[in-house]
Amino acid sequence: MTPILKTVIHPVSDLAQAKALYATLLGSEPILDEAYYVQFNTATQEVGLDPHGHSKGMTGPVNYWHVADLADTVARLLTAGATAQQPVTDVGGRLIASVTDADGNVIGLLQAAQQEG
Repeated sequence: MTPILKTVIHPVSDLAQAKALYATLLGSEPILDEAYYVQFNTATQEVGLDPHGHSKGMTGPVNYWHVADLADTVARLLTAGATAQQPVTDVGGRLIASVTDADGNVIGLLQAAQQEG
């Protein structure tokens, strides 16, 4: 599987206000609406709102590349010179992690749950 840039997660301080703004922008209601995370889906993109993102060190939106094997991808990127930022974490059946490149740019990585394909 070739990595696909599909998910963008925004750290937000006011989840209710951000949810209203993104619902207006995207013209739809969220498909997931929890106190810890809100997600909207468009035809080709997943847009997430994380009310705890700032406390996790997010300074702006993070793009997540969908990969087939998260552990292998993280290992290969670390060998290629990336620095670990967020360890592999299970979030609702999906695995996420992030690394930074030499310039400090965050590279988000996501392995979908088995049933998502």
